[in-house]
Amino acid sequence: MKMASSQGGVGAVTALPNHHLSNGPHWNPGINQHQLHTARSLDRALEDAVCSGTLNLSGRKLRDYPGLCYDLTDTTQADLSKNRLTEIPPEVCLFAPLESLNLYHNCIKCIPETIINLQMLTYLNISRNLLSTLPKYLFSLPLKVLVVSNNKLVSIPEEIGKAKELMELDISCNEIQVLPPQVGRLQALRELNIRRNCLHMLPEELADLPLTRLDFSCNKITEIPPVYRRLRQLQHIILDNNPMQSPPAQICLKGKVHIFKYLNIQTCRLNKKPDSLDLPSLGKRCLPQPLTDRYTLISYHTTTYTTDKTIDHLHHEWCVPLNYNDNCLDSELISAGPRGIPRGIPRSLLFESCVISVCHTLYASLYVVAAFCRSSRQEPSDPSFTMRRKMEHLREEMEQVGLLRQNLESRLKVLLPDDVGAALMDGVVLCHLANHIRPRSVASIHVPSPAVPKLSMAKCRRNVENFLDACKKLGVPQDKLCLPHHILEERGLVKVGMTVQALLDLPASKPTQLSAV
Repeated sequence: MKMASSQGGVGAVTALPNHHLSNGPHWNPGINQHQLHTARSLDRALEDAVCSGTLNLSGRKLRDYPGLCYDLTDTTQADLSKNRLTEIPPEVCLFAPLESLNLYHNCIKCIPETIINLQMLTYLNISRNLLSTLPKYLFSLPLKVLVVSNNKLVSIPEEIGKAKELMELDISCNEIQVLPPQVGRLQALRELNIRRNCLHMLPEELADLPLTRLDFSCNKITEIPPVYRRLRQLQHIILDNNPMQSPPAQICLKGKVHIFKYLNIQTCRLNKKPDSLDLPSLGKRCLPQPLTDRYTLISYHTTTYTTDKTIDHLHHEWCVPLNYNDNCLDSELISAGPRGIPRGIPRSLLFESCVISVCHTLYASLYVVAAFCRSSRQEPSDPSFTMRRKMEHLREEMEQVGLLRQNLESRLKVLLPDDVGAALMDGVVLCHLANHIRPRSVASIHVPSPAVPKLSMAKCRRNVENFLDACKKLGVPQDKLCLPHHILEERGLVKVGMTVQALLDLPASKPTQLSAV
């Protein structure tokens, strides 16, 4: 075989002109063609950097800095990523006007002290290297973006608080166990990524930062500090793959709004000061009509009502004046009663809102303050719409929701969370119920996964529509069918309960006949 290939090679050579055999470099076995091309392209990149001020040596498998013969002191951007450098080249640390330095995916083990010469450096990416520590002098630079992910960091120095201009910090995929409280001094920080570390708790000092994105997923964090409710500019919070206990996982899956509501309630419970709650929406529910001197206190669980005879007793017990004018509503505050009536909430919010929830479900009872508002201009109200009727209607709805929970848990042998509406919103439980009544009535069900614990709205809607289609095929009457928004928006649990009850009331023979067809 060797002889045949040798002969084929000679035949190919003889077919070329003779002058290529004598002095042509292509046939010199001592020269590598790829090395020649690489050397030329490298020289060209260095020459371009001299002219443009942008040095791009990415992905060239360099072990040493090749620009010793070029004057690159005016370089403003340097990209040395995806090479095999074991240290930051000392020559690069002399580029005084350097603003951006990318050292991603090298073998760098330490950052030299000469980096403090780069007093114009605002962007530093030194991720996917072999760093075990960050030097203190690094934070004397005017950095705005610092990316040190995928290293071997075990701690962050306290001097990080000196980086006053830092806006983005990425220390993900390391082995950090504790964040120093000095992180709370980074008053310009907008994005913080501490994903995939060994953190057990979050510093409360982060609550004072103007963060818009916070990612602490894949850690060992069990609690979000209640003071994080002050992160009003936060738009994205990523916390999956943590053993969360406070807030519970079922609340974390609902998103940022529910998490912050939970933190507000927890703060209210810890401080026992309801005025710490953020109630920006209560002002929107105020009624424009003037108030009368009559109001009703309703106990949620006992559904007892005060009468005219007890108004005077309430007056003395809670120190609420019965005769007041509208001018003093905003200035005076309601004092607390013995049953946990909120202290410090403006009277205009209490009496002008129809129903205000002032306690969490963990409390022994929930008190609702309602006001009857009448005006000389408006017509007399219909006597059928009394508060007693409304409360009876509310109690009936709660009983129907309880029956819905009982039907689902008994049929599917599962335990639903306290918030039934949220548990049914993605349609997964309802689709399983339809398949329990008649196997394969719902052909495909979108279910959450550990990687994606929360379904998108499109997949939730598809599950809900598949469930309703299955109900139609199984014979649920049209007037008993709920609408998709009753499930998706958690606004029609009574309708959903009617649909589920009608589905369960179907005779056992009906699914069999349908399946035979």
